[in-house]
Amino acid sequence: MSKPVIFTISASWDADASAWSDHCDDIPAAADAPTLDGLLEKISAMALLPDNHPDVDPASLFLRITALREAEPAAA
Repeated sequence: MSKPVIFTISASWDADASAWSDHCDDIPAAADAPTLDGLLEKISAMALLPDNHPDVDPASLFLRITALREAEPAAA
């Protein structure tokens, strides 16, 4: 296995669209999905496109997601 390659993705919740959207400087594409797992799946596919990172061994690729969502008040 090659040296690990870690991409950091910033995800934020869009309440109007009911979806997570992402930003990552290392992956030249944007994605959105209703769940973080769905977002991770889309981003993984984009990160492994040969044109995006031909020198990255898929077995060495790791994605770190930082998710931001406004807290909802607890029910009384």
